Amino acid sequence: MTSQRKMTGKKKLGYCFGIFTESLCYNMFYTYYLTFLNEIVGIKPSYSSIIIFISIVWDAVTDPIIGNYTDKAGVDKKRIMKISILPLAVFFVLAWTSIGAGFASQAPKIILYTLISMGIWIFYTMYSIPYYAIVAEITEDYDERTDIRSLSSLLNAVCVGLGNILPALVPTVAILLGKKYESNSYAVIAGLISILAIVLGFICCKSLDGIYVPKKLQQGEPKPKLDIISTFSSFKDILKLKPTKWFLLFVFFFLAMSSMIQSNLTYMVIDCIGMEYDTGIVFVIISLVVSMAATVPIVEKVAKKKDRRFACLVFLSLVFVLEIIIKILGLDFTVGSFKIMCIISPAVLGISTGTFWTLFYSMGYDLVELNEFKTGERKESTITALPQLIQKFGSAFGILMAGQLLTLYGYDSSNDISGKESLFTKVTDPKIINGMENISTIIPAVILGISIICLIIYPMTRKRFEALMVQLEKKRKGEEYNTEGFEKIL
Repeated sequence: MTSQRKMTGKKKLGYCFGIFTESLCYNMFYTYYLTFLNEIVGIKPSYSSIIIFISIVWDAVTDPIIGNYTDKAGVDKKRIMKISILPLAVFFVLAWTSIGAGFASQAPKIILYTLISMGIWIFYTMYSIPYYAIVAEITEDYDERTDIRSLSSLLNAVCVGLGNILPALVPTVAILLGKKYESNSYAVIAGLISILAIVLGFICCKSLDGIYVPKKLQQGEPKPKLDIISTFSSFKDILKLKPTKWFLLFVFFFLAMSSMIQSNLTYMVIDCIGMEYDTGIVFVIISLVVSMAATVPIVEKVAKKKDRRFACLVFLSLVFVLEIIIKILGLDFTVGSFKIMCIISPAVLGISTGTFWTLFYSMGYDLVELNEFKTGERKESTITALPQLIQKFGSAFGILMAGQLLTLYGYDSSNDISGKESLFTKVTDPKIINGMENISTIIPAVILGISIICLIIYPMTRKRFEALMVQLEKKRKGEEYNTEGFEKIL
């Protein structure tokens, strides 16, 4: 059972600052790393996407292990978060250096950046799993969970902005660094982001003082340790819950869609929309951030008035329709002489991400009480880790597909060398440009459609959750209980 300590506004804000630590790194990585590996390190797109795929799959594999471990009595989630912050920052900066660009062949580059990327994601997982799981441990209130995640999502809009705008300053940083060091411009930006991540991560941990209390070991209970067998046993129990499979499929396909668009953002601006990078990326990022920030409070209101699933369906269905319209009009569509898609396309992405990140974790929290009702155990971190595992697979799949499709459509940057900014040279082949447009529009729309279908089938609603909570309280007190009103989620 949770401690049910009410979070003050100040505590909520302090906790929500913690999203900067994971989201800044996440957004810079997902938006620019494919481009960085292609253009600065000189790795073929098909290989670059495999590097990212392997590192994220590695992250996904560690999610359940860390989640199960941090659920154990005697493990302090806040301490795990603190331990991970500095190593995460170090590996993140290292990943953006051009140390491997001088290798003559592709193989050593691939190995080096795969290992460094894996380092990022192991410490990212150590931070993010406890960070998100703690909310389910602090409160069981349906609307308070939505409140916390909504505030976090609103701040995440700032993270998305910084995580995308700061790397857009790479050309300026390159000029300041001079020709000798310009290939490490991304590393300078990564350093700035890492400083922010460190400071705000520790503020988040401090805000949990007096609110979060670790589960205590009972007398005679063995000290907690990493246990793969118990990890899979816990996952097996959670996967037996009826809503789980549809929730996970919804998550997988949504992240595949959004990461595909995000990883193709630079090419979309330069080659599809046809704008100069410096100008186009500013319009794109501002539009993305503003639309995301505007979406969050609206989604929150709809979720509170109806429920989270309904809100998700409404806004993601809107995005599905808009992506198809964008493809029909074309990313190079103009109003007068202005290339309007530099605003519309990222705004649509902002609506989808604002919706998803406002509701995703709080939807997952509902499974904690369902699992407790069925098994008698609370598994906050494990239930947070399982969707994150699927989230990583979905994201990795989306980026992998983007890289493979770029190659399929004929794009090849393997002849690029460190410091040669071919990134800012427009592609002229119509086949490649059309392919890049498909990666940002119609292909993600199809994937999103599958995600929406899974969400329609997902049976957890506010009404059923509230009925569950009434009976769970009776069960906790040893009173007679039933399953009336929530049979469809059992």
